[in-house]
Amino acid sequence: MRGILEGEVSALPEALRVVFVLRSVEELTMAETAEALGIAQETVRVRHFRAKGMLGEALAREIDLAKSDVFEFGGVHCDRMVATVMEKACSWSGQ
Repeated sequence: MRGILEGEVSALPEALRVVFVLRSVEELTMAETAEALGIAQETVRVRHFRAKGMLGEALAREIDLAKSDVFEFGGVHCDRMVATVMEKACSWSGQ
């Protein structure tokens, strides 16, 4: 999950990424971030809000993709596994 988050943060537009890192990672205040970047506090607020929104959407997509892989039906692989298990079960029971 950390790798996914780092990748998505890196994919943010630079103006949003810098604000997100200063506010959410470095935990600077809005005033400190504004001063460090030479921008208005309102700009910091808007960029941070947009960055969090973009990250939320990106992570939701990643989770949806991962969820489909986790519960994906294996098709032929599943049939082969069932056949192997049934063969072993029958050999153990003496049939």
